[in-house]
Amino acid sequence: MRKLRTALRTIKRLGRASFGKDVLYRRDVQCKYRVLGRDGAQFAVCPNLIDSDSVVYSCGIGTDISFDLELIQCYGTQVHAFDPTPRSLEWLKTQNLPGQFRVHAYGIANLDGISSFALPISFSHVSHSMVLGKSHRKATVSAPVRRIGSIMKELGHTRIDLLKMDIEGAEYDVIDDLVTGAIPIRQLCIEFHHRWPEIGVTKTRRAIDGLRASGYRIFHTSETGEEYSFLG
Repeated sequence: MRKLRTALRTIKRLGRASFGKDVLYRRDVQCKYRVLGRDGAQFAVCPNLIDSDSVVYSCGIGTDISFDLELIQCYGTQVHAFDPTPRSLEWLKTQNLPGQFRVHAYGIANLDGISSFALPISFSHVSHSMVLGKSHRKATVSAPVRRIGSIMKELGHTRIDLLKMDIEGAEYDVIDDLVTGAIPIRQLCIEFHHRWPEIGVTKTRRAIDGLRASGYRIFHTSETGEEYSFLG
């Protein structure tokens, strides 16, 4: 059943790509990987590059921290989690969080300051976005954001061993900032949002090509083609 589902997704993606509505990249390097998190919040990591001393930033919490909890459980690492949106922070207060999970009530961006976050169209959804378009309501909330480099200085980190970004379309500006600042990152896990009409595939292609030109290498892509994992 899984093989059939994978084949059908591949065929669908090939069709979408032929109409310029999807991106297709092969792996650049072979890496023993492990997929962590529940379906819908999964990313692949290279486990031999993670241990209890690793510096892990998880950007975009929402109401699913299964990826982060598996990192903590499997490798004993501390996870610094970032999300400024009210519903996510309220949800976290109801959870029994391990001591290694440190919550920071601000988002990541290509600036230090305050940004507007559009609310999701469905009231049952939690994800807010700095991208204002058809995928979200016109109503917004303001929340603090910081650049990755500024966060590293504040937390006293000189490197990041694993950076996960699921930040609802804001990843493109952050990627530009990371590349320009030459931030040392060993593993980079990103969910791209080219499925949104206000973003499109061109921005994802440009982001991935920019990362590869800066020395990042793809070692895993998800079946949906939205989650990519890179080695730095």
